[in-house]
Amino acid sequence: MKSRVVLLVFVSLTAWAQPPTPESHFGHRMGVDRELLDWDKVVSYFQALSKTSDKIRVAELGKTAEGRPFIAATIASASTLGNLDHYREIQAKLADPRRTTPAEAARLILEGKTVVLITCSIHANEVASTHSAIQFVYNLLTEDTPKFRAILDNLIIILVPSQNPDGVDIVTRWYRKTLDTPYEGTSPPELFQKYTGHDNNRDWYVFSQPETRLTVSLQNSWHPQIVYDVHQQGSYASRLFVPPWLSPIDPNVDATLAQEGNYLGLGIAADLTAAGKKGVVTNALYDFWAPARQYMAYHAGIRILSEAASASLASPLTVRPDQIQTTALGFNPRERSWNYLEPWEGGTWRIGDIVDYQLIAFESLLYQASLRRVDLLRNFYEVSERAVARTSPYAFVISREQRDPGAARKMLELLSFGDVEIERASDAFAAAGKRYPEGSYIVRMQQPYSSYAKTLLERQHYPDLRMYPGGPPQRPYDVTAQTLPLLMGVATDTIDSQFKVPSKPAKSFEFAGNAASDIDSWREANKIWSSGAHIWRDTTSGEFYPQRPQQGEAVELARPRIALYKSYVPVMDEGWTRWLLENFGFAFQNVLNPVIEAGNLRQRFDVIVFPDQPANQIATGFEPGTMPQEYTGGLSKKAAANLKAFAEQGGTLVFLNHAANYAAEQLHLDVKNVVAGVSDRNFYSPGSLLNATLDTHSPLAYGLPENIAIWSEDSPAWEVAASSKDRVIARYVDDHVLASGWLLGESYLESRAALVDVPIGQGRAVLFGMRPQYRAQSYQAFKLFFNSLVLSSAR
Repeated sequence: MKSRVVLLVFVSLTAWAQPPTPESHFGHRMGVDRELLDWDKVVSYFQALSKTSDKIRVAELGKTAEGRPFIAATIASASTLGNLDHYREIQAKLADPRRTTPAEAARLILEGKTVVLITCSIHANEVASTHSAIQFVYNLLTEDTPKFRAILDNLIIILVPSQNPDGVDIVTRWYRKTLDTPYEGTSPPELFQKYTGHDNNRDWYVFSQPETRLTVSLQNSWHPQIVYDVHQQGSYASRLFVPPWLSPIDPNVDATLAQEGNYLGLGIAADLTAAGKKGVVTNALYDFWAPARQYMAYHAGIRILSEAASASLASPLTVRPDQIQTTALGFNPRERSWNYLEPWEGGTWRIGDIVDYQLIAFESLLYQASLRRVDLLRNFYEVSERAVARTSPYAFVISREQRDPGAARKMLELLSFGDVEIERASDAFAAAGKRYPEGSYIVRMQQPYSSYAKTLLERQHYPDLRMYPGGPPQRPYDVTAQTLPLLMGVATDTIDSQFKVPSKPAKSFEFAGNAASDIDSWREANKIWSSGAHIWRDTTSGEFYPQRPQQGEAVELARPRIALYKSYVPVMDEGWTRWLLENFGFAFQNVLNPVIEAGNLRQRFDVIVFPDQPANQIATGFEPGTMPQEYTGGLSKKAAANLKAFAEQGGTLVFLNHAANYAAEQLHLDVKNVVAGVSDRNFYSPGSLLNATLDTHSPLAYGLPENIAIWSEDSPAWEVAASSKDRVIARYVDDHVLASGWLLGESYLESRAALVDVPIGQGRAVLFGMRPQYRAQSYQAFKLFFNSLVLSSAR
């Protein structure tokens, strides 16, 4: 008997321990009022779970922009986790039908697991989903229910508890600082991702941020059938959105994927309603167009989005019935409709309510995925079969001979990182009546991710959608164009007919993702050495060089002293501009309001850059009482006078997009924004690429062709008098302004100015009617911006 007792004790000591509860680790329940999380505690909790359960593994995938660990947890039954490489290989075989016969696929479909990737809190002020992820994983590992057993047996769940760990700490730090003050529950007065802030889920084809690259690498490794992106929305309409989506749906998204997203979303809605949760809406608010935020949909994966109503971060929010919106895109939040069957009529809304809704959504989605495992795997294979069989177009060809080889290289890197197969011709060849030199690149459409390549390489034709016949436009959820060849200035031909050419797979385009490679590409292609002590400009060609040219006359230019204005109101475009300057080697200094107010700017700077920001926001900032006093206020009349004095003394002021309206108003410039105040029924440019011509004799246009496509998103366009000394550098064409996307009222833009060089005393103001550094995507227009920085030394 004694020996039996000893044996039992031994077995219990070697068994897995009980996973720690969230409350024991964090000191509070998940979703409790007025408590947020520290990222290091989140990481240590998942590590603790992995040490106490054989159903979870946790890995650090890399580091964030600020150096925090970026983690993912893989969750499944113990037997599945013990054989992960085998299941990953099944995924890879089903993802590429060229290597898997239908008979083999049928066997693998029965054997494989549905892979579901869940990503949380990419927007750090949407705080609840990291709490929900923690609670759900604990429940899944400790509660033995039929649904949870089915989930663990049939799925491989890859959970990213936050795609923005830096933001988790930024928001938590601010929230704790403002607890028990009038500012409790406000968003922090800084971007909650180092460079992109709320724009970090618009990075899914340029991959500028490390968090994006890590998530995409995870998707490329596992080829998930479903990616569930957990978000929050505004507080005064529905309590939760799930698909179906609004129109339009990008025609490059396979219809099966869209339909699967529809039924999975409706299943979540049904389970929420059955649980007594009101305010669930479908087929509203969010369309399904841009790959900048739904990479998976072009890689045979279903995208599920949920958007829960927000509280005041972790503080309760009371919503009166009269505060509920009367209209929203696709439904009326005060009225019952087929897609909003049980309106939420107001009350107190807490982070705990969000967690409750999300826990139901997590379980619903995963249980549906477990029940339909075989269907999901079969459809996954068949979606890839259709992609491989694509015949129209046959291919895209990128000639080896490019005006900007650095931009061509960058575009090929981006496609390659997105799992697009690229061939390189080993001989000269002809296609569609055009000759291409040896070494040209070919992207054939007969490959698994041809949808991704096609949507990035072709021009977009966004439908003319109206709120009602003859009414205002139905706004897109994001932008309407993403044509990489136009954004990057890379000659790319669409070939409809088959052609033959000896070729081989292009060597892997290792994604740079670091400053050195980008700077080298820029220097090679454009001869700008912006991080060196001096720059040389050939006085004949206007080209810039890192050292004195061997022939011709040259002028040595001083390295510009650059200031980048930073409002107390966090502006994503400031972050993107900062990212661009850092990654291309420009030394600069962020300046806040007090520096501009103090004056004597010319003694410190050669160039002051104002990122895209509404004119009234620059002038007023946060209103008193809405934020602590040290973060309130904008630029006064005195500050505006100091800016004008800076230009008069020889400085260059650079204003991007809407900031140019501030310049026109406050510096009293002789330009008129012809689209200011025009109704969107008559003029609407919601993120499109537009055709323009450049004055290539201006230093601002050095290194650029005469005809380019520029980014327009509700951007100003100017009328400049013929007698004016202002110089128009970029002008919209006089016909067929739209290059890609959607544009209403192009007559307002025809022949109008999109970039103006305005002399002010010995200096100037450069007015960009565009974002030339738009989300790190408008690679060709970077040159316009960079030229404006050295312009003060180039005269």
